[in-house]
Amino acid sequence: MAIVLAASLCAGAVRAAETPTLELIMSDPDWIGAAPENPWWADDGTAVFYQQKRPGEDIRDVYRLDLASGTATLVDRSEPPTYAGRERVHDQARAHVAWVDDGDILLKRLADGAVTRVTRTVAEESGPLFSADGGRLFFQRDGQYFAFDIAGGTLAQVTNLQTGKDPDAEPGFDALRAQQRRHYATLVESKRRARALEEADRAARGDLPRPLYLGDSYKILSRHLSPAGEHLALVVTAADANPGRAEQMPNYVTEDGYTALREVRTRVNRNGALPQQLLLVSLSEGSFETLDLSGLPGIGSDPLRALREAALDWHVEAGADRDQVAKVVQAPEQRQVTIERALWSPDGAQLALQLLARDFKDRWLLTVAAGSGEWTLQHRLTDEAWINWERNEFGWLADSHTLWYLSEESGYSHLYRTDIGEGPSRQLTDGEFEAREPAIDAQERFAYLVANRAHPGNYEIYRVPLAGGALEQVTDLDGVSSFVLSPDGSRLLVSRSAMDRHADLYLGDAAGGDLRQLTDTVSERFAVIDWVLPEIVAVPSSHVDRPIHSKLYLPPDFDPAARYPAVLFVHGAGYLQNVHLGWPYYFREFMFHTLLAEAGYVVLDMDYRASEGYGRDWRTAIYRNMGHPELEDYLDGIDFLVENHAVDRERVGIYGGSYGGFMTFMALFRAPGAFAAGAALRPVVDWMHYNDGYTARILNTPEVDPEAYWRSSPISHADGLRDPLLIAAGMQDDNVFFQDTVLLAQRLIELKKENFELAVYPLEGHAFVHPESWLDVYRRIFKLMETHLK
Repeated sequence: MAIVLAASLCAGAVRAAETPTLELIMSDPDWIGAAPENPWWADDGTAVFYQQKRPGEDIRDVYRLDLASGTATLVDRSEPPTYAGRERVHDQARAHVAWVDDGDILLKRLADGAVTRVTRTVAEESGPLFSADGGRLFFQRDGQYFAFDIAGGTLAQVTNLQTGKDPDAEPGFDALRAQQRRHYATLVESKRRARALEEADRAARGDLPRPLYLGDSYKILSRHLSPAGEHLALVVTAADANPGRAEQMPNYVTEDGYTALREVRTRVNRNGALPQQLLLVSLSEGSFETLDLSGLPGIGSDPLRALREAALDWHVEAGADRDQVAKVVQAPEQRQVTIERALWSPDGAQLALQLLARDFKDRWLLTVAAGSGEWTLQHRLTDEAWINWERNEFGWLADSHTLWYLSEESGYSHLYRTDIGEGPSRQLTDGEFEAREPAIDAQERFAYLVANRAHPGNYEIYRVPLAGGALEQVTDLDGVSSFVLSPDGSRLLVSRSAMDRHADLYLGDAAGGDLRQLTDTVSERFAVIDWVLPEIVAVPSSHVDRPIHSKLYLPPDFDPAARYPAVLFVHGAGYLQNVHLGWPYYFREFMFHTLLAEAGYVVLDMDYRASEGYGRDWRTAIYRNMGHPELEDYLDGIDFLVENHAVDRERVGIYGGSYGGFMTFMALFRAPGAFAAGAALRPVVDWMHYNDGYTARILNTPEVDPEAYWRSSPISHADGLRDPLLIAAGMQDDNVFFQDTVLLAQRLIELKKENFELAVYPLEGHAFVHPESWLDVYRRIFKLMETHLK
């Protein structure tokens, strides 16, 4: 697909380019322009909608772009909506569409565009769902389901779930109670008459659901009504489950002048993710049962057995009591699970469940026949390291017999389908590339997806026949693309970005061909600047038989005969891809690297082992060993720069934020002398203080795998600090706590280290939001490099 740019988008005088300064780069990004966000199609396909940030505000306005004229107009949200929102649902006949608008439910008849406001309340309604026959629209309010009769326009309550014990249930045997009933007929008769009155009232209001009491044992986490309207699945946890001790975070800069405290997350293995169960409710019978998972393959095994045994010795050698440790590290009788998603088939006859082992080593896809309580295993994915927290999507086809899902079982994320009861799954995509973001067209002929088949950093749109066949490339844009299929499946609304341009919207045919650009939102001021575009290079690895894909920035006047200082950038998150052809998440750093290159630095930005986009083995290379493979990659990066790009080995710096800050610590602590200076922003110091869902996947838990935590935490290696270190952290960071920075500062003081300094930002969280803070920290980074690398 080539890009056809509308002439109107190119009109206007060319603005003179300016030299970017640190003040400009770190100012409010409104100066770059506001990219269209969260695009979606109009119901009839004649227009598209998108959100766009309002300059100088945090407000996102909604625009309607008419495809015939190319004109975008601001949508007045005070007017009754005539278009379906982005998170809409259709009935099976695609005659109606429903959505949530400001907490209310709306329904649209597609034949004539008539919109019905189903609710208008102060309550928050959610989860619109059409019945299997298309006659009713279900939704949730205050923990109950309601049904709107589409033809009759009436509203009825479907569920009446209650916690606690049924007040009308017969009590168990009690000798005193029995004697009272024998002696005092008046008591018996009064109770009979009260119950008779209640039954008469219920009979008079027979269209209302009877209360279903769940008892005192459960806390409901989510509700899932069958499209048939007869069964309900409830994801629950124990009502008395201890959610763990949350951290209290102070804010010292407040409007009233007093220190304010707020409660934030728990730490790893401090009950952040409680075990879950599934209750299967029969609404017609007013009963429920717990789904029995005791026969699930692998549920009785213990993947951490060897680690538990080693942990016992480790803790005891560290001074702990053996009996106490043995009790803590003891394996559960049955592996605990969380229910990641529950999805009914379109006809309501089958419930698909995706379960995740609490130890993150197994993922199961089950189906449960409505009303049976019996499950069937459709797929099991096992990983001796951890199941990816992404690439877990699945869904039903309209036949209510076929499931599609993503799996990494081949070593890369790929698309599969399984026909229930008809043998093994079929792999639809295959190869050493990642498939993601699948969407099924309305006719269910093709699955469309985004993949990096041609190059790890080039994400194009592809499609594959659901019946099986060759993967077809739909776009050829050299960038990073995402898409939304039109309602009839014939066109694509594409969001495409490039290294030096944030995403804009394009329109194309779903079968391929030229793309028409719909928006051009990059400001002229930004567009005319001569940014230093990096070259994507393959850095040889001395440890694995695969290169480390990296972005290389060279000074504009680069001279191979000269000797240059270098700065190595470490992206955050660990599992994130920054070396690609699209607009980077780290767009400020992209601009900062232009400034560094123009100041005479060579810059290298590496997708080290653990990064996204390179398959399962690359992702899990850090299992139980965070900070070690990545450091090996950065040391290989230094060798690459020295050997190929005239870098002086004695003048190499490193910096990064979050995981990048953690890696800066590991680089300076574990390889003293390799880096002349480093800057660690919002850095992790001790993984025992981080969250559960991320850390327990990679390092297991501190109790079961203490050696992994000791080996992977910078606090364990702080004695190695020799070279200048800048530590910068926001005090309102509820992701990586500011406490991490405080703990390291104390440790460095106790170790009598000299070459470190702290920069503290009282009003910033994990991602800084104030331009003054961005400017301050990057001015310090630049000064650090200028002082120690030049």
